This record gives sequence, structure tokens and C-alpha cells, in this order.
Amino acid sequence: MTTIGIVGGGLGGLTLARVLHTHGIASTVYELDASPTARDQGGTLDLHEESGLRALAEAGLSEAFREVAREEGEALRILDRHGVVRFEETAEAAGGTRPEVDRGALKRILVASLPDGTVRWGAKVTAVSAGRITIDGGEVVEPDLIVGADGAWSKVRPLLSDAVPVYSGLSFVEANLSDVDSAHPAAAALVGPGTMFALAAGKGLIAQRNGGGRIRVYAAVETGDLAAVTELADHHRLLEVFADFDPGLRALIEESDERFVARPIHALPVGHRWERVPGVTLLGDAAHLMSPFAGEGANLAMLDAAELALALARHEDVESALSAYEAALFPRAAEAARESARNLEACFRPDAPAALVEQMLAHS
Repeated sequence: MTTIGIVGGGLGGLTLARVLHTHGIASTVYELDASPTARDQGGTLDLHEESGLRALAEAGLSEAFREVAREEGEALRILDRHGVVRFEETAEAAGGTRPEVDRGALKRILVASLPDGTVRWGAKVTAVSAGRITIDGGEVVEPDLIVGADGAWSKVRPLLSDAVPVYSGLSFVEANLSDVDSAHPAAAALVGPGTMFALAAGKGLIAQRNGGGRIRVYAAVETGDLAAVTELADHHRLLEVFADFDPGLRALIEESDERFVARPIHALPVGHRWERVPGVTLLGDAAHLMSPFAGEGANLAMLDAAELALALARHEDVESALSAYEAALFPRAAEAARESARNLEACFRPDAPAALVEQMLAHS
């Protein structure tokens, strides 16, 4: 029986383990975090019919997902820096094909669906070489197949590719507002039940309604100086950057919780691919890291996972499965990466938010 070691217990790695399990194939996930709730799991994401939702169907988890999904979260508002609404779409008008879900809730579903012991929590992978995974403390495991589901700074990727993520020139500063309906009613009304973009040349505020009465805010700023990114995670400095934004929009920063987190946005080269190397492959950000402006990161990671699991189930030998999987992966990822790069540029052009509004009108 083929042994499978999955490095990384994010959404992609967990989806892979789950779909493999539904086909009677065992795997082990090696995850640095001590538990599924050891750290903040991030904000909300919308799952797409052709990718994330399809992966959940293959995992047999569609019903469990619907129980935690927020279909009202599909609502979208696009504003300019003066707070003028330039485009608005309700969840009903969006068609109900991309329901929102908190990342933490989705992760709980995936973890609960796996047999005990599938995920080795607190297993810090310190090195990966051909056929070998070394875990902190000196333990070595030798699976027949190693899957890198370990994100942007993957330890598995160097076995396949010399590519490294490159800074995009855009950084996020992440903030949160809690108990928004009671404590921040104006912010709750401004953002609405879904996602709000307020864009200008070179910067913008992106706010998403999360479950539990929370709003997660991403202050996006174009800066070529990575050293300056940490300075942006200062309350007063960030307010200076957005001094020309409407006071109601600035309140998303002013009223947010104290802890700000700087997140420089990196990406792998568009069209990143590798030659087939026996016994190892990648999925998700490890394979095709891109900016979040196509909304495809988690969706593609989950689709990659489902497609890889199905390929392994359908082929008698691992190498044939990996060849089939990668042949579909590369063009799919390249298309999404191109879209992501285009959308990032469009969102922060001098005439922002005109390009994004035009795009949304064309698809509505």
C-alpha cells in the first residue's frame, strides 16, 4: 500500500486527506500548529461552484458546509474614497453560487471528518528531501509520496522548483472590529452583510463581514519598500495614509481592535510549473501562490486536493496519477494567477474604483 505524507494541515492538506479517506486511502498530515485552534484561522472566504464547492462534494461534506455557510455573505459593495457607492449587489442578485464561510468553521468540518491520528498536530517539519520528511526532534518518516501543502514558503517546493515568492508591491494591514451590530453600528451598515471595497489610487480599504458579529478589515497600500510595511501597522500611521478617505471609512481603522497585523502580498511567477519528480508534488499556495484578488487561493487549494486524491484513486501507480494531476493543475493555476495579477492592478489604478466597477457591471 502506498504511504502518503502531507506536509501542511491547512484547507488544502485537510481536503486531500479527507477525499483520500473517502476512497479508502490512508494518509498522514504533518502540521506545525499544536491544534486546529492554536492560532487565528483568518477571515471569511467565498467558495466557488467549480472549485471549493466541488471539492467539498467530493469530500462528502456539502451538507455539513451548508450548516455553517453564510449565503448573505455574497453581497458586495464598491465605494470610492469619498464613501460614494459605485456598485452594489445583493446576495440574492449574486445568485447564491458563492456562499461565504469563516475559515475556522470550514477547518473544523474538515478536521472532524478525518479519523483520529490522521493529523499529527505540533509536528514541525524541519527538512524535506527525496522520500524523507524530518520532524523537529529528529524523527524521520519515509512516505512513498510527499505532498507539499505547506503554503507560500513551502519546504517541499525546492525539491521541484527553484521559484520563490516575489513581493507584489502591495501590502495589507489587517484589523478587526468585534460585536459590530451593537458597538459599531455605523461600520456594520457601511460594510453590509458581505464584502465592501473602498478604493483609490494606490490604496484601499477592504472589509468583510465574518460570523460572530465581527468585521475583518484589510487596509491595502501600495509600497515598494518592504521595510516600510511594518510601519503601516501603527494606528496613527495608517490613519495618516488614509487621511483623504471619508470619515466613515476611516472609522473602520479608528474603531478597530488594537492589534494590527502587516501582511505583505507575495506571488509566485504566473505559470509556475516543474518537471515531474518521482514521489513528490505540490498543491495550493505551495504550487501557485497568488494575490487574493481573484478569490481563488483557498478554492484552488481545495480543488487541487480533490483532483490529486481522485487521480491517486483512479490510477494504479503513483507516477501516472501525479502526471495526470499536474497536467490539469498547471494551466488551471496559470489562468487564475493571470486574473489575480490583472485584478490587483485594476483595483488600485489612478481612476479606482472605475475598473473594478466596470468589471462587475459586465458580469452582473
